[in-house]
Amino acid sequence: MTENATKLDVSSQGYPARLREKGLPGRYPNLWLVGDASLLNGPLLGLVCSMRCPGHVILRTYDLARALRDASVPVIGGFHSPMEKECLDLLLRGTQPVVICPARSICRMRIPASWRSGIDARRVLVVSPFVHLHRRATAALARERNSLVGALATEAVVLHASPGGQIDTLCRDLIARGSIVWTLDLPENAVAVQAGARPTNPAQFAHDWGTRNCGSRLAPTPS
Repeated sequence: MTENATKLDVSSQGYPARLREKGLPGRYPNLWLVGDASLLNGPLLGLVCSMRCPGHVILRTYDLARALRDASVPVIGGFHSPMEKECLDLLLRGTQPVVICPARSICRMRIPASWRSGIDARRVLVVSPFVHLHRRATAALARERNSLVGALATEAVVLHASPGGQIDTLCRDLIARGSIVWTLDLPENAVAVQAGARPTNPAQFAHDWGTRNCGSRLAPTPS
């Protein structure tokens, strides 16, 4: 079904505090939302991945997505690349907040049925900085969307960044601005580690991040 999005501007009380703290209201003067805007002011772990992903990273990514779900870690992402989409499918089966950032306008966007129950439960939020004219995703909009994900995130985890690609650039930009960026501890992610990302392993990372930022504890896997 299509959905009328709510506009949130810099004068709105619920405008994300992290964008103000990072001096970004001028870059993102307006946001359009479907869901509970308060999710933007809670802890959020940014999750990003390049379009192409090595096999070992794929297997470890599934482990991480399940661990994040079980630890009730709130996640934000564009969920556009194949592995990001796989992560979203797993995360939507949990109970933690999930913020989805399409690389297009969400004004009159057809909301997938798999998102609807989470939106109704006030744990899934769809957010976009793009006006109604941008009805289709483009590479330029994806770059800007990825930057918004990084800006709204408390910290970020780069599942894999192809050298020289969009996610590699985002990873380096976030680190240069002082953001904490994590990556899976695998040889395939050596470039991200060399750029300053912190290597980590799925289960311990999810538990520690959730405890540190949300006070959450590991829970049984949702059926």
